[in-house]
Order: sequence, then C-alpha cells, then structure tokens
Amino acid sequence: MKEIKIAQAIFQGRKAKGITQETLAHYLGVSKASVSKWETGQSYPDITFLPQLATYFNVSIDDLLGYEPQMTKEEIRHLYHQFSRDFTALPFEEVMGACGELIQAYYSCYPLLMQMAILYLNHLNLAATEERRQEILREIEGLCIKIKNESQDLALQKQAVSLEALCALSLGNPATVIDLLEPVNSPWLGDELLVASAHFALRDPAKAKETLQIAFFQHLMAILAMMPNYLMYHTDDAAKYDTIMDRVLELIETFKLEDLHPAVLFPLYLTGAHGYLVLGDETKALASLERYVELATADIYPLEFSGDDFFDQVDAWFAHLDLGRKPPRHDLSIRTDIVAAITLNPNFAGLKGNSRFEQLVKRLETLRTRGD
Repeated sequence: MKEIKIAQAIFQGRKAKGITQETLAHYLGVSKASVSKWETGQSYPDITFLPQLATYFNVSIDDLLGYEPQMTKEEIRHLYHQFSRDFTALPFEEVMGACGELIQAYYSCYPLLMQMAILYLNHLNLAATEERRQEILREIEGLCIKIKNESQDLALQKQAVSLEALCALSLGNPATVIDLLEPVNSPWLGDELLVASAHFALRDPAKAKETLQIAFFQHLMAILAMMPNYLMYHTDDAAKYDTIMDRVLELIETFKLEDLHPAVLFPLYLTGAHGYLVLGDETKALASLERYVELATADIYPLEFSGDDFFDQVDAWFAHLDLGRKPPRHDLSIRTDIVAAITLNPNFAGLKGNSRFEQLVKRLETLRTRGD
C-alpha cells in the first residue's frame, strides 16, 4: 500500500526550484526549523499550508502527498496473489484486517474493490464460524453494491451484479437473485460475434478468429461450471443423470480438458460421485471419485491457465486477465481443499471402510506432502 510521502515531496520540490529552506519558510510565513522538520519527517505541515505548497511547487495536493487513489492492474494483481499466499500462512483475521485497511485506503478504486470481494469469496471457507462467513458475505455484497452504483465501468458493474447475486443466494435471499439476474435468459446475440464480424469487415480475419476462439473457450468453461448443479437437479432420474455424465465425459475427452483446464473438472467429478450415491449406485460413484483422484495426483501443479494446440490464441488473453494466469487462490490452499473435499465430505462418509475408497484417500493424502 502506498504511503503519504510529503517529506520527500517538499524536499524534492524545493531542490527542483533551487531554493533554500529559508526561502520556502519565508514564503509560507513559518520558521526554517519547521521546514527542516517537514523534510525529515519529524512533523507535518498544517493542513492549511497544503494548498500553498501545492501552488508553489505547481503540483496537485495528491501529488504533494504522494497519494494515488487508484491502483494499476499490475499492482492489484500483485496484492491479490500476496494476500492469497498470506491466507495459507497467517491467521485468517490478521489477513482480513490487512485487506480491510487496503480497502479503506483505496475505497474509490473500483477494480481493487472487485478483486478484494473476489478474494474474500475465495477464502470464505477459512472463517472460523458460520456467523463470521455470513458477515463476510454481507461485506462482499456491500462492496458489489458500491461498485454497481458508483463505477463508470460497465463490465465491472456487470461483474459486481453477478457477485452480488451469488452473495444473495448464499445468504438465503433467492428472490433477490431473480430480481438481479432474471434478464440473462432472454435471447441475445453475443457481443463477441458482433465484434468478430466487425474485425472481419475491417479485413482483419486473424483478429476475428481470435475473438471467436476466446468466446468459444469462455462458453465451454461456462458449460462445465454449470454442470455440477445441472447434474444434481437430475438425481431424481437415473437414466437422465447417466446421459448427462456420459456426454460431459465425451466433451472432456474431445477437448482434452484434463490437460487444458483441470481445475474446472474437480467440482464436476466430485458432484458426479455425490449424485451417483444419491441414486444408490456406489460403483459409478467410485468411478467418478477415481477420475477425481487421478486428476488431483497428476502433474498439474502449480495450476495456471493456458491454451493448447486447439485453443492456440487464448494465451495473450489470459495474460491480460485481472489476476493473470494464476487461479484466484494459492496453490497450497487449492491442494488442501482438494484433499478435504473427499476426506472431510459428509456425502462420502458412507464409503469409509470400502477398500477401494480407502485406497483413493491414501493416494490423495500424498498431495499434503508436495512442496509449495
């Protein structure tokens, strides 16, 4: 976090003008000793002197204070990943306190507020109590409402509405979700198709292809992200559930998704197993857990977003994402949760004692001993 650095600003401004401390003191009507103390950081000028100093040095008051109300994308990305690492090594509330101080200092930097909201959401499970988790969800909701109402960035506003809706659902307010998001099911022509057509019309087919490939990748990931919920909504129909799982597995195989984007598959395999247990099919549940463990123990760490020989134009796009190629949580935290998702999951308690299940757990435990 940036600090107010008025001492350096006064010293550098005076040197740039080629004047002595005495000359500056005479201009302001203070003693030379006062200017000396300002420049050495022993004291600060009275607030009433700030406009005079800014005018004299021909800078803004913000420049004089060395204060910047906005952060660059790179600074936000660095801070996010630093806090993500801190959550794996330091007490939860200590890190939350540091995040809160940063938010307070940059309360009008809406891209930062959005990333802090995402950071909170991705580490919500570390809170000590359900009451504390609810409190953090309401804080995230408040940040989203501020971004939605005050930011001039339409993309950021849209992201804030989606996150606000997620918080509302987690807080037990489903009607609010519908009020916020119901229009998304209306027919629409994707903006990316319009953009690609415009690039093609401007005789830039390469850019048109890139635009559609990125959109294709995003929609594919969105389909996979929706599948866990879609599966669980069909645990009342074993035949339909089987069909959905078969087609999803074909999709994974067709696009080589275990190599391309393994992280998105963990919830899918886990939910697949849970759903089969609900349906009373332990054999298929264990088969889904085997896919989960096989992927979890493969050489996929550290997890990073990247393309492949089919999605060969998405790498530059990944590099420009708010958090870059890295996932929103530290690798150690991800691996810990991958293990806990089976070993501490009450949905699989009935499998304890099953030799096939116990062997899978044993394989998973090796993740705890891997280096960071």
